[in-house]
Amino acid sequence: MKHLKRIGKTMKFAVLAAAIAGLAQTAGVADAASLHTAKEGDTFFLLAQRYGVSVEDLQKENPDVAASNIYAGVQIKVPDENKVKVASDSKPQLLSEKAPAGDDQQVEAWGKTFNYSKVVDVKATAYSAAASENGKWGAVDYFGNPLKLGTIAVDPNVIPLGTKVLVTGYSHPGLPDQSFIAVARDKGSAITGKRIDIFIPGSPSFVSDFGFQNVKLYVIDK
Repeated sequence: MKHLKRIGKTMKFAVLAAAIAGLAQTAGVADAASLHTAKEGDTFFLLAQRYGVSVEDLQKENPDVAASNIYAGVQIKVPDENKVKVASDSKPQLLSEKAPAGDDQQVEAWGKTFNYSKVVDVKATAYSAAASENGKWGAVDYFGNPLKLGTIAVDPNVIPLGTKVLVTGYSHPGLPDQSFIAVARDKGSAITGKRIDIFIPGSPSFVSDFGFQNVKLYVIDK
């Protein structure tokens, strides 16, 4: 009888241990689902689009992660209610031209509609924040502001500084899919005529993969 009781107790402990292990495993999956392991080129902006959250919510969830210091391997917390949500589940319309409303020409990107005055086809390159690419001025734009995603360098004779554009037709993992809003905040001696240089966060080698690409700019009405 004592032997049978001992077996019964052993079985109970085994069942209890298995249950605890199962709970721990489930908790581990849940914790993993709320984390994103950054890769080179990730930004709060890109991750917000991927997970369907706002940039502000991501930054609040990650107060110790500087937007300018997201490097490969860093763990980014995704707000709990969206931890298993993937952008492909509910992606907005990325890019489509709409029928003109009166005299206005319109284009839709990321679920928003923009009025534009003209379209400019340009050849694009990309640059990083590396000192070797920014000369004595450092990683700032023409106005002295830190370089950030959404900054482009232009020839002011073709695209005046301060112009807002929707950039389309490119391909690079460091940029949003298909289109993004940019502002002409920079210029460079090599950027003349129908040329633009797109700032992309990341190492020079990562950014240089952009190469030369033909892109289309929609000049957005203010």
